[in-house]
Amino acid sequence: MAKEGVKAREVKRARLVAKYADKRAALKAEGDFVGLDKLPKNSSPVRLHNRCKLTGRPRGYMRQFGISRVTFREMALAGKIPGVKKASW
Repeated sequence: MAKEGVKAREVKRARLVAKYADKRAALKAEGDFVGLDKLPKNSSPVRLHNRCKLTGRPRGYMRQFGISRVTFREMALAGKIPGVKKASW
């Protein structure tokens, strides 16, 4: 499990990206790179990193479900994800 502060930091970054998205797009369209430099660093979408919604794990993230591969496997085997079952052929 990731520390609560790490998860909170990522949520904060996501909020900043959403807040400054319109302003950032307008400045880019104008070519005002000095104005872009004055925006907060964490308002850049490049600084976002996908993390598991439950554990905060940064690696092995499955976009379709929003969780890590480890959490996905545990939940799938427990039958907590609808429509997902272990393959056998």
